[in-house]
Amino acid sequence: MEKRPARVAAIHDLSGFGRCSISVILPVLSAMGNQVCPVLTAVLSTHTGGFGEVVFRDLTDYIKPALEHYKNLNIDFEAVYSGFLGSEEQVDSCLEFFKSYPDALKIVDPVMGDNGKAYKTCTKSLQSRMKELVAVADVITPNITEAAMLLGESFRTEPLTVTEARSLLLKLHNLGPKKIVVTGVELASGILANIGYDGEQGSFWYSPCEYIPVHYPGCGDIFASVLIGAMLGGASLPIAIGKATDFAELCVKTTFSYGSDPRQGVMLESVLGSLIRGDIIPKYKTL
Repeated sequence: MEKRPARVAAIHDLSGFGRCSISVILPVLSAMGNQVCPVLTAVLSTHTGGFGEVVFRDLTDYIKPALEHYKNLNIDFEAVYSGFLGSEEQVDSCLEFFKSYPDALKIVDPVMGDNGKAYKTCTKSLQSRMKELVAVADVITPNITEAAMLLGESFRTEPLTVTEARSLLLKLHNLGPKKIVVTGVELASGILANIGYDGEQGSFWYSPCEYIPVHYPGCGDIFASVLIGAMLGGASLPIAIGKATDFAELCVKTTFSYGSDPRQGVMLESVLGSLIRGDIIPKYKTL
């Protein structure tokens, strides 16, 4: 077997300005020693969070031909990682990618909504189709809003007890994925955390994080990318969650200290060195 970095097929959109999706996924996974192959679902001039009318180009017709090209070249991938999808046809393309690389780690970030609301592009039909991807995933990384959407439940604002948090993870596990990570969960103990369940070991975990009163686009992409990079490097689920949590928190705290425009995302360039050097010491506990 040839010696090379692990390859990740990242099925995401590209926003030219605003530090999210592929523009943060690529440097993070590369810094962790992986080769990223972007499979673009769309190209946007900026992300859609406050920059006015966005220039948008749909690339649905690109995904399947790109897959066929990679297969013809006998290119292997150690991971296939899907994110924002703009149509049901793109779901079909992702399913084809997963089927074509059965031995790859399959990660689904079911980008559908936040803060208790679905994104405008995420129709009820698309939400339903997203469950098909979740069913065949090894790892899913929904936020607390997307977790409720996947389960067909109403979004709740009350903090979760440990029993409720475990129940949420188990219900998501019953949809099919082997490992589940839910981000942005407020626990009844007063802790804000990212929580996880390893279905193969039957173990529950959480990594606490400090609440910062600001919202930056792309934090979920950064979190999931560090999680994937850590797992590809052999880390257990709790260690990967802890590393992803701590690095995402570092990104947020650093950016917040400068008071920069939140629309521009986090100042990844200022802290990427800590990821390369391995300075991040993960914090995690049993749930």
